[in-house]
Amino acid sequence: MSQLPPCPRCASEYTYEDGVQLVCPECAYEWTEAEAAAAAASKVVRDANGNELQDGDTVTVIKDLKVKGSSSVVKVGTKVKGIRLVDGDHDIDCKIDGIGAMKLKSEFVKKA
Repeated sequence: MSQLPPCPRCASEYTYEDGVQLVCPECAYEWTEAEAAAAAASKVVRDANGNELQDGDTVTVIKDLKVKGSSSVVKVGTKVKGIRLVDGDHDIDCKIDGIGAMKLKSEFVKKA
């Protein structure tokens, strides 16, 4: 059995096929495989304020972030230049002065 994608509206994993359409039993949303592929290709990453982020933008950290595996902390107001958007759990790859390469979640930054 092939793995069906989760519902794009409510993220439910219990989707099923009904002919050529995919259906979510929890929110009753219906879509096709082509619509799901187009939505995945046009993924938009937004900051904490809802502004769209792009590669090369400069962002500011809005919350103290502990660096995993270290006693360092990325302080509020730290500017990060030249971000790179990636897929996965953390949306942003960047280099922070004094710390080095980091992965950040877009919900903890705002566009500068």
